[in-house]
Formats: sequence, C-alpha cells, structure tokens
Amino acid sequence: MKAARAALEQLALLTGRDPQGVVSLSPAEGGWVVGVEVVEDRRIPSSTDVLALYEVEIDDTGELVAYNRKRRYARGKSDSGEPPR
Repeated sequence: MKAARAALEQLALLTGRDPQGVVSLSPAEGGWVVGVEVVEDRRIPSSTDVLALYEVEIDDTGELVAYNRKRRYARGKSDSGEPPR
C-alpha cells in the first residue's frame, strides 16, 4: 500500500495530472513497479476523457526511481489486448 500511495503522489507532482488509481502492483528488484491510470485530457462529457497508463518504479524507501507512459486511450474504450504503440 505504501508503494502504491507513493507512486500516485509522486506521479501527480511530476506530471501535474490527476491520477485515477492504481491498476497494477508488482515487486521488482529493490522496490516496486506500480501501474497508475491518469487523466491526461479532461473533456465534456467525461466519458470522452483521454486517460494514460503510467508505469512507476518505486524503491524500497518509497522514492521514485523512474516513470514511463505506456499508452493513451479514450475513457470507456475496451482494451483490445494489442501491445501499446
């Protein structure tokens, strides 16, 4: 939980964007890898917002090591199972 919370907080500070939540969490050497869904572009109606999935690496002390945007997509679009472009 601490790693997930640290990833949300630090990604929000770095990007200035609103994290929607943690979508994945897995142990990594010396820390954790956290998948965070973020609102990249708010639209009206909100069902057309553009979201992004970020992969955030956190060390054992809760400090950010790295982050990377993996993909962008419209809210409500189903995942086709294809790899990100």
